This record gives sequence, structure tokens and C-alpha cells, in this order.
Amino acid sequence: MATRPVQVTIDDDLLAAVDADAEAKERGRSAFIRSALRLYLQAKGRRAIDAQIRAAYGEQADSMVSEIEDLMEQQTWPDD
Repeated sequence: MATRPVQVTIDDDLLAAVDADAEAKERGRSAFIRSALRLYLQAKGRRAIDAQIRAAYGEQADSMVSEIEDLMEQQTWPDD
């Protein structure tokens, strides 16, 4: 994958924390920050999907429970 240098501004404390991290020391600051950005974007994507699922099913929660209520009442647990 092609890379391109970019300039970003980072707080001194945050940069010090990155520079003190063992993985950042081993892999390098740029690789560490690239990895952190990828993880952040993946998590953001998952949160968006979760929000869509909650929106799609959230209003139907009561009707979904009523559909299985009879089954839940008949459910038994094994005797110990």
C-alpha cells in the first residue's frame, strides 16, 4: 500500500505516551499511529452498524417478546 507523509498536530502528553509505548518503539511511531487509526475506523464502523440494528429492531422489541413469550413460559430447567 502506498504511503504519503502527512503533518498532524498532537498534544505533547499524547505524543509522549505514544513514544513511551513498547509497540510504538518496536514498530515505529508512524506504524503505531496507522494501526490506531485503522482500529478507530473499524470500531466506528461497528458502532454505526450496531446503531442501524438497534434502530431496525428497537421499535419491534415488544412484539418480538410477545412472539416468544409462550415458549419462554413453557421452558423448563433440568432438575439438579
